[in-house]
Formats: sequence, C-alpha cells, structure tokens
Amino acid sequence: MDGKVAIVTGAGRGIGKAIAEVYAVNGAKVIITSAVHKNEIEETALKIKGTAIIADITKEGDVKNLVDAVINQFSRIDIHVNNAARGMLFVNENYMTEPKPFWESDPNSWRMVVNTNVNGTYLMTRAVIPQMLKQRSGRIINISINLGTMKRKGFSPYGPSKAALESMSAIWTQELEGTDITLNVLLFGGATLREIIPPSLPEDKRNGILKPEVIAPAAVYLASDDAAKINGQRIISVDWDREHEII
Repeated sequence: MDGKVAIVTGAGRGIGKAIAEVYAVNGAKVIITSAVHKNEIEETALKIKGTAIIADITKEGDVKNLVDAVINQFSRIDIHVNNAARGMLFVNENYMTEPKPFWESDPNSWRMVVNTNVNGTYLMTRAVIPQMLKQRSGRIINISINLGTMKRKGFSPYGPSKAALESMSAIWTQELEGTDITLNVLLFGGATLREIIPPSLPEDKRNGILKPEVIAPAAVYLASDDAAKINGQRIISVDWDREHEII
C-alpha cells in the first residue's frame, strides 16, 4: 500500500482506528475522520503520521470540505472505508440485556442512526467517486454486520440500516462495473469489542467477543493491488483469515 491515499471514516476508536493503523503500517497515507472525537483522531493521526479531519458525514458541506482537502493535499484518493456508524447505544443504552420494541424508540435517535449509517455512507461514497473515476482506479470498502444482527430482536434501526448499506453496496457494485473501481462489503463474523457494546453487559458475556484488529488482514487485502479483481463480495473477516491462514 506504499503511497496509496486512504480515507477511513469513524476512525477515532474501534474498527476504524484498527484499519487506519494497519493501513499506515503498510505504507498508506491515511486520513482519519470523526464527527466528534477530535482528540482521539488527532492522537491516532500523530501515532500513525496520518491526517485527522473533523467531519460529520451526514452534512454535505462537511463531506465536500473533507474530500476537497484530501484532493488538494494528495491529488488522489485510492481507498475509501465507510466505517462511520451510529449503533444501538444511541437508541437504547441497555439494548443487549433489555431490548425494547421499536415503537418505544425515540424518533430523533432513530433518524440519527439511519441518517449516519445510510445517508452518510451515500454522501461520502458519492463524493469520492468522481476522483476515483478520474484516476481510473479506486477501492471502496463498506463495513457491515452479521445477517443475524440485522434481524435480531431489539436491534432496529441499527440492523435495518446495515441491511440498507448492503443493498446499496450490491447496486453500486453493478453501477461501477467497467470503471476499475471495486466495492466490497467487509464484516467481522461475530460480536466485536467496541464502543457500541453497552457498559451494562456482564463480564461473562464479553468472553469471546472479537477485538477490532481481527478485521485488519482482510481490510489490507481489499485495499491492495492483489484485490483488483475482487468486486461485489461480502467478506467475513474470521472466515477469510482461516482460509488464508493469516493471524
């Protein structure tokens, strides 16, 4: 990944941070974003010698400013990872232990999750595509979740928002055919230890939860030249690791 320019949204912590760090280790110039975690992305950027930019992906102005800043500084965008998302903590702090029916949810929280996970992904991808078309190359990676989580009781609107992301991914992949831009979906394959796990979850239930770093090998592969012909795939990190015998 030497010299490649990568944007990773929602990289203040968890999955996004893990991807940003492994990209930097592999030689990429990494731009990490967050809507609110200014100190965290600045600390990570300093650590990996990357660039930190505060941007709310649900706001067209923020998205435009972010993409323009990257192009002005680096003249290209090789990789874009749609990781930024709002989870169930914004809807129900005890969603893992005390799931609530959708009719008890707050409409404002519902809109925030859907707006970030669906509209934010659309706005960011829409913004980076023109530069990738100009370059005649690009990698887009959309971070998703297990199918079971999409249908799990008490997990709306998070589950449905990720189902929408996968539908968008399937459609966009077809529309990008013949452009030398690939778009793939990447997920863990199990519950992951990150900020959306509620503090109230008992310690015994945290056993077996995957660490964010599990996603790193597949994330690097999909961004590399070796994956030039990998398009429209749904890759589960833990299965991919086993298949390729990568730890």
